Amino acid sequence: MSAYLQKAKDSLHIRDVYLRDLRSACFDGFDPKYADDLDSLEVQTMHFVRRSEVVQLDSQESLLFRVFILLGTRWVDPRVSSEDHSTQAMIEAEFVAEYAMGEQLEKDCLDEFALRNASYHVWPYWRELLMSQCTRMHLPRLVMPTTQVAQNSEGSES
Repeated sequence: MSAYLQKAKDSLHIRDVYLRDLRSACFDGFDPKYADDLDSLEVQTMHFVRRSEVVQLDSQESLLFRVFILLGTRWVDPRVSSEDHSTQAMIEAEFVAEYAMGEQLEKDCLDEFALRNASYHVWPYWRELLMSQCTRMHLPRLVMPTTQVAQNSEGSES
């Protein structure tokens, strides 16, 4: 573990995880309840730390660090050549992980924490949301791993 990440872990304390946006849909007449070929669909996932920010609420003197994380799953028919028409269904969500800051931290500390640690706090909420939304939409039940971290290649926007 880097010194930046350790310093951030020592100073940041989870305060809240909440859903900011949710989109789900079935496309082009796809009806998973009556589809005979659900097993032929490929499942693709998205996990991306979109941005982070430090904010000070007017009613408090303390600083908050917020990390915005996009997660998604889509069901794609590999037999359809056009990418625009191959997606049969999708579920996407944006979560916010909010942390109380014990002290002002350098940008490098915050970026590394956002990219390498915040997803651990969000992931259980995503797993539950995805599984329950699949049930509601009659999509195949997905069992996601217990933890996963986004693989952003660049730093998050701060």
